[in-house]
Amino acid sequence: MIDRRALIAALPALALPATARGEPDWPRKLVAAARAQIGRTVLYDPAYVRLAYPGGDVPADRGVCTDVVIRAYRTAFGIDLQALVHEDMSRAFPAYPKAWGLARPDRNIDHRRVPNLETFLARRGASLPLAGGWRAGDLVTQRLGGSLPHISIIAADTPAGTTPPVIHNIGAGTRAEPMAPAGVVGRFRFAPVRT
Repeated sequence: MIDRRALIAALPALALPATARGEPDWPRKLVAAARAQIGRTVLYDPAYVRLAYPGGDVPADRGVCTDVVIRAYRTAFGIDLQALVHEDMSRAFPAYPKAWGLARPDRNIDHRRVPNLETFLARRGASLPLAGGWRAGDLVTQRLGGSLPHISIIAADTPAGTTPPVIHNIGAGTRAEPMAPAGVVGRFRFAPVRT
């Protein structure tokens, strides 16, 4: 028999996103999915590739920094950043950077560009202040050498003022190593919300 009082008392909690209801370990899942790419994705390859849509990916042995993030979200949560970014760009193309001279979105490459991911994440309300300690699962964007866009996944909680470990592909395949200390321009926490 259903306890109506218990059911009514539980209704507000059921309206919360899954991350607030019982998936507090989602950062661990994201980091584990990124870490699983180490030794599998061994090449840095920025080549333009025609991809299936949705769910397209370059071969698993290669990719760029964004591919680490894309694969981690897809593996851990079934979240397809290719489709999400493409759909958002199709709705709000003027909000996105114009660095590539495109007249319309390109579902083969848009999600693989750091400035586009930064815009998408900001539009989704995932931006965080740059100050403070790092948390596992945070995404950090940088401009290395002053201009080269880069994105990493923070691999472990790290106190403010210390260099966090990251998982990324900065030129030699997916690796875990200390974050480059300069050029941080963005920090995001994109929690998976299941409906």
